[in-house]
Amino acid sequence: MSCFSCFSYKRINSSRKEQQYAPVPQREPFGSQPRTVSSDTQKDPGNNNIAAQTFTFRELATATKNFRQECLIGEGGFGRVYKGILETTGQVVAVKQLDRNGLQGNREFLVEVLMLSLLHHQNLVNLIGYCADGEQRLLVYEYMSLGSLEDHLLEISPEQKPLDWYTRMKIALDAARGLEYLHDKANPPVIYRDLKSSNILLDSNFNAKLSDFGLAKLGPIGDKTHVSSRVMGTYGYCAPEYQRTGQLTVKSDVYSFGVVLLELITGRRAIDTTRQTHEQNLVTWAQPTFREPSRFPELADPLLGGDFPVRGLNQAVAAAAMCLQEEPEVRPLISDVVTALSFLGNSPGGGDADFVLPKTVCNQQGACTNGNPHDEESIRERQRAVAEAIEWGSHSRHVQVQAQARCAATPSS
Repeated sequence: MSCFSCFSYKRINSSRKEQQYAPVPQREPFGSQPRTVSSDTQKDPGNNNIAAQTFTFRELATATKNFRQECLIGEGGFGRVYKGILETTGQVVAVKQLDRNGLQGNREFLVEVLMLSLLHHQNLVNLIGYCADGEQRLLVYEYMSLGSLEDHLLEISPEQKPLDWYTRMKIALDAARGLEYLHDKANPPVIYRDLKSSNILLDSNFNAKLSDFGLAKLGPIGDKTHVSSRVMGTYGYCAPEYQRTGQLTVKSDVYSFGVVLLELITGRRAIDTTRQTHEQNLVTWAQPTFREPSRFPELADPLLGGDFPVRGLNQAVAAAAMCLQEEPEVRPLISDVVTALSFLGNSPGGGDADFVLPKTVCNQQGACTNGNPHDEESIRERQRAVAEAIEWGSHSRHVQVQAQARCAATPSS
C-alpha cells in the first residue's frame, strides 16, 4: 500500500553476524536546552553529556574504504549501511548513507539526528555523528555485531542456531524498556511509530536496542489525547486505529510491540505472503487461539523444539494478546508490560514466576489507569491482580462477541 513507507533494510548475507547501528556516550534528557554541535565531540563538564559529531564526506568515505561492496552490510528503501572504521579513533562504526532519491528524505534525517542527540537510554541505539556535506546525508552509529532481531528470528539459515526462549524474552524486555523510556521518561513523550523486528538491534550479548528514529513523533501534551499524522510505518505492525484515522498515541506503539512479541513467540513474520491465505497475517491467524488458553502452546515456534516453560509461554501469549486489543484504551501501558516481562526473561527460573500485569492496567469497561508497579503491596494481592489480568486478557474478546450476540438477539422496541 502506498501509504506505508518501508524503512527497514534488507540485510546483505544475513548469515554474517554483523550489523548496522548502535550505542555510544551519555546524552542529556530530552527536553533540555539545545546544544551546539561541531566537528569535535562536545562535552559539558557540568553534566558529562556528549554531543553528536559532524563528519566530512571524505572522512566517512575513508572509514568505509570508499563505500566498497565488501563493507556493505545492509540496504533498504532509505539507502545502504556500511561497516567502517574511523581513522582518527579506530572505532568500528555503521554508516548509513541515505539514498537522495529514496524513502528517507531530509525531514527524516533531521528527525533522527535530533531524536538521537537528545535521547539516551541503554535500550536505544546511540548516534555517534552525521554528515551533511552538500547533498550527502549520512548517519554514523556504533557498530553492533549481531545485526537485527530479524536476522536471528525470521531469516535464519539451516546451520544457524535458533534463539532460545529466554533470549527471546530478554530481547522483548529490552525493547519494552526502550519504549518505556520514550513514553514515560522523555518530556514531551515520544511515539516511536516504527517498531518492528528489523529495527531492534542486538549486540554481542543479545542486548537489544531500538533503532531508526526517522518516523518518531512527539506525543500529545496537555489536554490532547493524540497527535495526528500521515499514516506511515510498516504494514502488519501498525495499530488499526492509526491506519484508519492517522491518530497516534503511545498505545499505537504498544500494539506494534504486541506484534513483535508475537513474532518472538511464534517465529513467524507479521506478514508472510508465502503462507496460506488465512496464515499470512500473523495477528489475524493468532487471534482465535487467544480465546483458548489451553491452545497457547500451539503458538510456540517449532524451532524451540518444545524447550520452553509452558507457564512462561502462556504468560507471554497473554501479554501479547492484551497489547493487540483492537481498542487502544484497553491496551496496557508499556510500563506494565515491562513489569510483566521482567519475570519472563531473567533466567530459566523466571518462567515459573507470577505474571505481573497490574490490575490497574484496564478493566472490562476499558478504563485504564496509571498503576505504579513500584508501589508496595502484598504478594497475595499482586497474585490476585495478576490472575484477573490474565483471565481478562484471554477472554475479553470472547465476552465482547457474546455481548454483541445478545444485543443482536434482543428485539427492538
